[in-house]
Amino acid sequence: MSLNDAARGSVLMRSVQSRHAGDRTAVARLTLVALVLISLVALALSITTGASDASAINVIGALFSGAEDTALSMRDRIIVFDIRMPRALLGFLIGAALAMSGAVMQGLFRNPLADPALVGISSGSALGAVLMIVLGASLPAGVMIALGAFALPLAAFAGGLLTTLLLYRIATRGGQTSVATMLLAGIAISALAAAITGILIYMADDKQLRDITFWSLGSLSGMTWAKLFAAGPIMLVALLVVPFLSRGLNAITLGEAAAFHMGVKVQRLKYIAVVAVAGAVGASVAVSGGIGFVGIVVPHLLRIVIGPDHRYLLPASALFGGVLMLGADMLARTIVAPAELPIGIITALAGAPFFLWVLLRDRTRNGW
Repeated sequence: MSLNDAARGSVLMRSVQSRHAGDRTAVARLTLVALVLISLVALALSITTGASDASAINVIGALFSGAEDTALSMRDRIIVFDIRMPRALLGFLIGAALAMSGAVMQGLFRNPLADPALVGISSGSALGAVLMIVLGASLPAGVMIALGAFALPLAAFAGGLLTTLLLYRIATRGGQTSVATMLLAGIAISALAAAITGILIYMADDKQLRDITFWSLGSLSGMTWAKLFAAGPIMLVALLVVPFLSRGLNAITLGEAAAFHMGVKVQRLKYIAVVAVAGAVGASVAVSGGIGFVGIVVPHLLRIVIGPDHRYLLPASALFGGVLMLGADMLARTIVAPAELPIGIITALAGAPFFLWVLLRDRTRNGW
């Protein structure tokens, strides 16, 4: 790249940052601070909400004292520390991973309707997990022992990664990504993954069928510390890496050619984004099943408040996604108590009308 190109890129980048920031920089920063505080409150409420009568004060006292003679009974300690706490932490990570993945895909494809579930990535991740459930027993014992608790998250990660690469390959031609092709290809890939999953369900035994049913509706039940330590690191790495893509995602809104002249390594940006999204979604699906619409609802709501600047949109999406997931989980645990409603049903009931509203709003704006 020549010196003139570099200078031109610097000027363009400042223009893009200014256009994205506008008068919303202060609002975006205040929103981030508010979301951090709300996240802490949501985590505390998630840990203290349920059938057990453990109060927030008693839970916090037990958490920091570590003593056995706290106000919490042994039963409450098991419920809080072995059931609710890993569920709350993993639920927050799942919501953050799905929401941030949606924001990244919308920025990468330059389309506000892009979402890991809508374009087939979640279906590919679920297929990878189902393959491991049904066919994992046929793998060499040494391989399964070596993978241990990471077998399922890695299988879901591989399924999501392959689906994402296939989707991007189909939708991109001559360096340009076709949004229409992307959405149609996502529908086709989802249908293909569903068909293969149907074959695997036909092959599965009773125990495997119960495990597969877990994926179909999405749930945070059965979360353990082992699942948190298996899937959590993959999501956490993706959440830490993605914010460093904000500059490139801001630049790519002007087009890939303009981003290249700004000094953005577009191809490397695409690869990192693809791997990060596949890892985040794959690990999420591996432990919670298919939970849709989080990745499309959260970025949309935040763009209305803080604007499209990815420097603020990505971390805000992660925080808001985590809060939204914890709120949906608390609703799932209490709305039909003592039973538990699958969380995927709640997110679909809330997300589907919102998605239709976005379509109708865009139709009114564009006159079609």
